[in-house]
Amino acid sequence: MNKTVLVTGSSRGLGAVIVKTLSQQGYNVIINYFQNKVLAEQLVTELGEHQAIAIQADVTNRNDVDKLIVQATERFGHIDAVVNNALVEFKFDPTQQKPFKDLSWDDYQQQLDGTLKSAFNVIQSVLPQFSERQSGAIISIGTNLYQNPVVPYHEYTTAKAGLIGLTRNIAAELGQFGITANVVSGGLLKTTDASAATTTEVFDLIAQTTPLKKVTAPQDVANMVAYLVSDQAKGITGQNFTIDGGLTMN
Repeated sequence: MNKTVLVTGSSRGLGAVIVKTLSQQGYNVIINYFQNKVLAEQLVTELGEHQAIAIQADVTNRNDVDKLIVQATERFGHIDAVVNNALVEFKFDPTQQKPFKDLSWDDYQQQLDGTLKSAFNVIQSVLPQFSERQSGAIISIGTNLYQNPVVPYHEYTTAKAGLIGLTRNIAAELGQFGITANVVSGGLLKTTDASAATTTEVFDLIAQTTPLKKVTAPQDVANMVAYLVSDQAKGITGQNFTIDGGLTMN
């Protein structure tokens, strides 16, 4: 049977590029959306109903996530991998980003819920079938701002940093069940809905200071996600892969 992958927040932006890439490689894909039903259904039509399904769920809500996992499993029989990609209400716009003194804890909490709580919900909900099958891949989308906060997107970057800690602990505990967990941290992507407010000048500056002399594309991140889903990556876990053309180096 073909592998089946759930990608949260995948009706548009990076998530849509990820599901398209996985579909092209023969995977069944579960397109999770919160509000963009039309875009999600258009993506299903593009990829084919035999290979894709769109399911609405607020991934910060555990009941929604449990229903999502049940519905997806009933459709394809099993889930082999999950990609925690959903992004809750955040735009990369340095002109609108609040300085630290003006932030409230609610600003942080929104990103912590959108990043960490959603990943927690998805992983816990799918874990029983991963454990039973002694196999599964967990991939979460991070950011290179964790290493190089060139713009202090405080609440967003803090939540993504926590995602690395969550992932490494999960990798340490669940490896005995054949389950891998990794993070893929992209640079500023040209272009997604979240980065639409970024000016051409900023993109040009990033390109000039990056060894590969180009800005990271969503496809670059999607390619790494597809690799980590594949059987070729079964020996890799607990890692944070930074895809930003060498702008930050470990």
